[in-house]
Formats: sequence, C-alpha cells, structure tokens
Amino acid sequence: MARLSGLQREVLKLYRACIRTVKTKPVDSREHWRSYIREEFEKHRELPKKSFNVIEHLIRTGHRKFEMYSNPQIKDIH
Repeated sequence: MARLSGLQREVLKLYRACIRTVKTKPVDSREHWRSYIREEFEKHRELPKKSFNVIEHLIRTGHRKFEMYSNPQIKDIH
C-alpha cells in the first residue's frame, strides 16, 4: 500500500472519528448517520489530490460539523 500524505491521513482520521461517533447515537438512527457520513465523504471522492486549499477547507468544515453532530442532544439526521 502506498504511503498516505498528511491530508489523506487527516481525512481518514476525521472519517473514522465520525463513524465511531455513530455508536453514541440511538440504535434506530445509526444507519441514517452512517449513510449521511458516507454521502458527505463520497461527494468529494474525485477531488484532485493537488487541490490542497479545497481539501483543507473541507477538513475544517468537516471538523465543525463533527463537533456539532457529536452533541448527545442530536439524536437523528435525515
């Protein structure tokens, strides 16, 4: 397997953290969360690896969303 760049590792770290957070959500809404997370990451799958500014912006946006959705009061997403 090829070595990952710093940005690639950061994206994977964010993705894993999001998937782990799904376990804290109610059982009946976990599939909604998983599909939402997959969709959000898949939207930008074809983004060129050299688009550093765009990738950094998406990582910052992803961290903000992660913090917001990690709140235990948010139970489901549609």
